[in-house]
Amino acid sequence: MSDRGFLFLFSVFMIIASLATIAWLVVSGQAASVDGLFLVLYALLMALAFALYVMFMIRRAMAAAAEPAASAAKSTAAKAAAKPAPATVSQS
Repeated sequence: MSDRGFLFLFSVFMIIASLATIAWLVVSGQAASVDGLFLVLYALLMALAFALYVMFMIRRAMAAAAEPAASAAKSTAAKAAAKPAPATVSQS
């Protein structure tokens, strides 16, 4: 498994674990205390940080997948633009 794949799976795991922690704190009633509120805020912050990283990874992968198609279109356009235009009668 590549490093990117491992980091993606780890990030998804951390998001799920953070959300599960929040759910447990709410269900058990511990979120009503001051300590529980801080734990909920910390778990939300961790989930947000890992979610931002996952979104960055997905966008970077989509850009890398779209890049070969864009470069192929550019090279086709460059080949078409490289052809010399035929000379007109006044230029001869």
